[in-house]
This record gives sequence, C-alpha cells and structure tokens, in this order.
Amino acid sequence: MRYFYDTEFIDDGRTIDLISIGVVAEDGREYYAISTEFDPDRAGRWVRKHVLPKLPSPSSKLWRSRRQIREELEEFFGIEGDEPIELWAWVGAYDHVVLCQLWGPMTELPQAIPRFTRELRQFWEDRGSPRMPPRSRDAHDALVDARQNLERFQLIRETGSAPQVESTQAAETGVNRRLP
Repeated sequence: MRYFYDTEFIDDGRTIDLISIGVVAEDGREYYAISTEFDPDRAGRWVRKHVLPKLPSPSSKLWRSRRQIREELEEFFGIEGDEPIELWAWVGAYDHVVLCQLWGPMTELPQAIPRFTRELRQFWEDRGSPRMPPRSRDAHDALVDARQNLERFQLIRETGSAPQVESTQAAETGVNRRLP
C-alpha cells in the first residue's frame, strides 16, 4: 500500500521535533495527529507564521503523545499484515527522519516500515515536470499537504512523460525546471 505523508516540525540544525503528521493511504484512509510533546516557544519565525496558526485548539482530540501517534501509525500502516508499505513525500528527507524518530533509534523501527521514503519531487522531475495544481491556501497543514502529495502522485503518473531537456544548461546541470 502506498502512503503519502507530510510532517510539520521544529528543527534547530541538531534535532527535529514533530509538530504534526498527516498520512493519506492510497485506499482513501487518512490519519492526522498533533504531538503534545513539542515546545512552541522553540519554533522559528517561519513555523510560527505558517504552521502553528493552522493547528486546532490544544483541547482537540487530535493532540496526542508521541507514543500514541506511534501506536496509531502502526495500526494505520498495518505493520502486522503482509502488504508492503510504500512511503511517499515531497522533499521528504526531514519528514522521514521525524517519522522514524517516533520509534527512537533506527534499530527500533519496526521491520515493516521502510528505511526510506520515495521522493515525489524526484518522480516529478523524472517524468518531465508536468504542471501541478497550485498549492492550497492551507499548505503547511500536514494533512492538507499529505492529500496534495497523493494528488501530485496521481497527476504525475497520469500525465508525466520522459524528461525533456529545456536548455543546454538544464541538460548539463539539471537546473531550469519550473516548480509547482
């Protein structure tokens, strides 16, 4: 099963602290949670402006401990089942780390959860950078972004083609692509 996800987090160059996670399964199921364990006072200006205002009230049942998020994700992913788990994210390196850190060190990550996330941005470039819909006004809400990741995947798969070289510079450097 393919799972498209996004996280919002605080990072200081040394640690990545989960704020929220949104996951959309290819079969339509969705998961969203906000960690009760991050410190909003550590958030930088960008996160304070673009992420924190989109979070529901702390009285919402969507706020959960990291342990509860981990346990619910194990169930959501069906880690006890036979179906392989495929993780997808847009520029997902940090997302993968913050997801895996829910289990502590990498050695504690359940065997069923991949040690990597497939990269939607690379898939987009490899398929010729097809036109994508504009970002939602609600971008940087982890569930909204996870939904858009699934939408992007579907559009890339349906409309993408072999990469087309736009210029000599692009051919030599890979630069000069239009971004969504």
